[in-house]
Amino acid sequence: MYPTPMQHDALLEQCGQARYVWNLALEQWSMWTRDNGATPGFAEQCRQLTKARAVFGWLRAGSQTVQQQALRDFDQAVRSFQRGTHRRPSWRKAGLREGFRIVGSQASKTVKLNRKWAVVNIPKVGWVRLRVSRAIPAAKSYRVTLDHAGRWHLAFAVVPDPLPPPGTGQVVGVDRGITVSAALSTGELLTCPGPSEIEQRRLRQLHRRLSRSCQGSGRGQRVKAAIARLYARSSDRRKNWVERTSTDLARRFDIIRVEDLRIAQMTARPKPKADPGRPGRYLPNRQRAKAGLNRGVLSNGWGLLVQRLEHKAPGRVEKVNPAYTSRTCSVCGHCARENRKSQAVFRCVSCGHQANADVNAAVNIAAGRAVSARGETPERVSSKREPQHATSA
Repeated sequence: MYPTPMQHDALLEQCGQARYVWNLALEQWSMWTRDNGATPGFAEQCRQLTKARAVFGWLRAGSQTVQQQALRDFDQAVRSFQRGTHRRPSWRKAGLREGFRIVGSQASKTVKLNRKWAVVNIPKVGWVRLRVSRAIPAAKSYRVTLDHAGRWHLAFAVVPDPLPPPGTGQVVGVDRGITVSAALSTGELLTCPGPSEIEQRRLRQLHRRLSRSCQGSGRGQRVKAAIARLYARSSDRRKNWVERTSTDLARRFDIIRVEDLRIAQMTARPKPKADPGRPGRYLPNRQRAKAGLNRGVLSNGWGLLVQRLEHKAPGRVEKVNPAYTSRTCSVCGHCARENRKSQAVFRCVSCGHQANADVNAAVNIAAGRAVSARGETPERVSSKREPQHATSA
């Protein structure tokens, strides 16, 4: 979206009012105890909002549709948390997760000017110009958001149709890594584009300049905005690569198998280790090395790639146990640490099979092959257990 300076200020006010209403509802919900009874629900909070708008002029100047929708979104967030499908609702902070949602007849007030431009009518703001990146759907709601780079976006709430399978019966395995973002069992090596050398040099210069600026100064704010724009550009490239790759895989293969990785736990900060010999001191926990690994995992879009595959190919994405898939030979099934010669070279010490290490792991994933701690594949374990079940029966 490309609002005028006055519309920009009006949108920021709408975001602040939606954030204020959300935080008030969260504060009421957080004060629940067994002695005080139930907290106000959505209907009671709407009545309280009407009384508050009659008292406070700055709240009355905003859109009641936006404020009530913030309460409705919070009520839905609480219900999803109680069902166990989503996380606990958290506080909204200024400058983070800025945005609001519009539901109802206002959502359909979008007029297309030409092939690339359109305008949308936002309550209390007016007609705002926007760049059309795809066909405007017949949505009943849309969400206005502000990212860290200061860009406004308009997202329509529409569930796209899944991509049809090709019907060839082909199965592909996807191995995600740091050096190679995604290695396919077909031998293809896909790399997520990152920041260029010029951008990395520019980022280092900006970080040095930020360290020399005073906290809260105008110069520091301008440097932060420049850093945010560079990071946003890199994030846009990563999302574009994920969309193209997931669409290509969903159109080419019937079954897509990936490793069942818990990325949130993998990228968690290492816990401090207390030094028993020196009270109040801590042992080295390799936090700096872990931080570099976390950046590599997140910059390659591991979780986003699988998420978009599940959206575009529902029911066709299978998750495989990742145990020892990188050490197992895809030809003979021999599992040993010595098979992985380096990050990129795999050479089996049993049969002499040599291939790219990531491609070899992708072939194992495509076959659904995982290895237990004893070095046995599931097929071998099941073959050993079958006679025992037969004798017991």
